Amino acid sequence: MTEAKQNRLVWTEIPATDLKRASRFYETLLEAPLTENNAGPQTIMMLPYEGENAASGHVYEGKPATEGDGITAHLAVDGYLDDAMERVKSGGGEVVSEVILIPAGSFFYAKDTEGNSLGIFKN
Repeated sequence: MTEAKQNRLVWTEIPATDLKRASRFYETLLEAPLTENNAGPQTIMMLPYEGENAASGHVYEGKPATEGDGITAHLAVDGYLDDAMERVKSGGGEVVSEVILIPAGSFFYAKDTEGNSLGIFKN
């Protein structure tokens, strides 16, 4: 039997047709700068994270899934979800649901500037 892990999700890669536009969106939403990384075969923009082994991700130049396809990346934000909804809009994204309450906290669905599906989470 496989040993249970605390967190199975360790990384997410978010495709963007316009890397600069998408980076500005995520910086607006997360209220923190993304870090450019050129260590691999293409430039990626790292989402902010703390610690050596923290789960996080990056934005890269690529083709987003078509609407209704692909995964939904859930990102944690500080502050109030109403404020995060405003940041989604001011960053060029789209809020696509009301706030949804779950036992672990609350979240809403949104789309980034590239059409990627997001859950914006607050615990």
